[in-house]
Amino acid sequence: MRAAGDATEIGFHYSASFPEVLGAAGCSLLVSTYQAGQLVAIGVHDGRPTLSFRRFDQAMGIAVGPDRVAIGGKGQVWSLRDHSELAPAIEPAGRYDRCWLPRTSVVTGSIQCHEVAWGTTAAGDPDLWVVNTLFSCLAGLDSSYSFVPRWRPPFISGLAAQDRCHLNGVAMRDGAPAFVTVMAQTDEPAGWRAARNDSGAVLDVASGEPVTTGLAMPHSPRWQDGNLFVLNSGLGRLERVDPATGQRDAVAAVPGYARGLALHGGLAFVGLSKIRETAIFGGAPIAAYHDRLVCGVGVIELATGTTVATLQFDAGVTEIFDVQVVPGARCPTLAGDDEVWLLPA
Repeated sequence: MRAAGDATEIGFHYSASFPEVLGAAGCSLLVSTYQAGQLVAIGVHDGRPTLSFRRFDQAMGIAVGPDRVAIGGKGQVWSLRDHSELAPAIEPAGRYDRCWLPRTSVVTGSIQCHEVAWGTTAAGDPDLWVVNTLFSCLAGLDSSYSFVPRWRPPFISGLAAQDRCHLNGVAMRDGAPAFVTVMAQTDEPAGWRAARNDSGAVLDVASGEPVTTGLAMPHSPRWQDGNLFVLNSGLGRLERVDPATGQRDAVAAVPGYARGLALHGGLAFVGLSKIRETAIFGGAPIAAYHDRLVCGVGVIELATGTTVATLQFDAGVTEIFDVQVVPGARCPTLAGDDEVWLLPA
């Protein structure tokens, strides 16, 4: 199959259990492919996975809200609105039950926006948080500015476009940021690049203090039901963290550079990437197994650490950045602009 707006041929295969697991969990997935520049909606129809693509240059963080999806891209953050009332009529008619269409974007410039996450304001309104990696901070968006700084680690002395610590992920709790991941606690320009294999940390946003340290290129912290999880990406592991002691327990090892994590119904949906042989990825511990790494999504049962389903890309996609669950959706689509026209009643 071909991705939207791209001549690249996309090939994939999946375990026999993958559509069954998605169906039993009552959800579908949104996946971003940074290198291929695509947002992918993954659902199930007639017992088989369906993939719908929409092109966003350097697609990275995804935030799923009740009526909208935000996605960080190259120099801007896009907002897609839910128009699921149109989904049943999109060809082939009757296949889809959810649909999002791009409506607006905020131009931020190349801030290296990694994750984005929905929170809530004091008034209960949706509030988007942006992981601004270039400026080593968490930020909000305002159409009058490139971004609005909201929080930065205490060891970052000031705002500067220097990617000092490679702040790359955020875990939300009760509508506000609770934890972030950094690749190193450094205030030097690009200082995180000096030592990446044991310098990563999860920080507590309220105190600014490290919760756990010694990680290899961590990503995607997540908080669920009193538990903190993180991807120890350079080692290819999903880990559970005790916030009180900093102790980490391995939940599962995965056959890829782990980046992108969604938790739902006792399952962890983990993004898996092959790695580029560059100065950044080539030195990661998992690089020793580079010829065995895969790209796709692994589904892990949290209680046992067992991988219960997989979807793997064979061609056209080599890196995943984010994975998010869409509860209650069976088969979503990211329809093209020439397929759906929105007009006032």
